[in-house]
Amino acid sequence: MCLAVPARVIEKDGDKATADAMGNRWEIRITLTPEVEVGDIVLIHAGYAIAKVDEEEAAKTWELFEQIAAMEAKEKGKG
Repeated sequence: MCLAVPARVIEKDGDKATADAMGNRWEIRITLTPEVEVGDIVLIHAGYAIAKVDEEEAAKTWELFEQIAAMEAKEKGKG
C-alpha cells in the first residue's frame, strides 16, 4: 500500500527540498510542484511533492498518525 504523507517544506534548493512531518525529515523533489515555497505543506509520495495541501487538512492527517502510533504502542504493551 502506498501512502502520501503531508509535510512542511523547510528548505528549498532548485527542484530539491527538505520537508518535515512530525519531526521526521526527508529530502524530496519538488519537480512536480515548482510553485512550492518554504513554509508550504505538500503531500509526499515516493520522494516527490505531488500536491500542496492546506494546514487544516495536514493537521487532521498528522493527528490520525498520532492516534495510530498510540494504538500500536498500547497493543505492544499488552503483549
